[in-house]
Amino acid sequence: MNNIKTVMLMVLMAVIMMLIGGLVGGRTGLTVMLFFALAMNAFSYWCSDSLVLKWSGAQEVTRDQAPQLYGLIENLAQRDNLPMPKVCIIDADEPNAFATGRSPEHAAVAVTTGIMRVLDYNELAGVLSHELSHVKNRDILTSTIASMMATVISYAAQFFMFFGGSSDDDDVNPIAAVAMMLLAPLAASIIQMAISRSREYEADKDGGALCGNPNYLADALEKIEYYVTHSAPLPEARPATANMYIVNPFEGTGKALMKLFSTHPDTADRIARLREQAREMRVR
Repeated sequence: MNNIKTVMLMVLMAVIMMLIGGLVGGRTGLTVMLFFALAMNAFSYWCSDSLVLKWSGAQEVTRDQAPQLYGLIENLAQRDNLPMPKVCIIDADEPNAFATGRSPEHAAVAVTTGIMRVLDYNELAGVLSHELSHVKNRDILTSTIASMMATVISYAAQFFMFFGGSSDDDDVNPIAAVAMMLLAPLAASIIQMAISRSREYEADKDGGALCGNPNYLADALEKIEYYVTHSAPLPEARPATANMYIVNPFEGTGKALMKLFSTHPDTADRIARLREQAREMRVR
């Protein structure tokens, strides 16, 4: 069901792009935007993992370079019947982590040096279990494609807004075209937010089960949330990839309206759900 929902949402993103092109540029504009939608999906599928790692400043490490981290990820991956992902470290004080990759066979898990310093072994296991759950559920590819397409929709709407277009259809409604250019970026952001929020809840639940105690992840989220809201954002973090981190790295810089449209659900709500899951599992 989740996969079907994701496909429908991604088709909707492509439809929005095509509507922008069709309303402003007629059949030519629709064709151009269809091409961009297909191209962005293909590009995201093959290159998303390497781009995200490069943008974040993550460096791949070996077992010898980070034996405890590597061993922990290896144990959790084996427990969840996953191939061993690449292990990467970001040299940054803020505690955070993310996973990326087009499939479990082409995945990478990245953590900051800050998260390894702030969290204890069990809490780090909870975070890594969350990220590996994203890998198993193929969430990161979906989120990456949504992010890139939302960005393209916004840029396309701005381009047509300022430079216009030449339509080959006589019945194009200019008012509808302007309305679409104004509403399309907002619609794309809401779709991206819906994808990311639902996936975070699912990864929390699966991650809590994988590490054996949802309280480990809940305790980790409490610590990460504190540091994120009381420190500057990650130096290499970008708004386009913020939805990939376990906690939004820009959480501490947002105003009320920005938090309303955050790609992450409320951390307190995530923690409460994990505590309830722990009670159902009868663990402390």
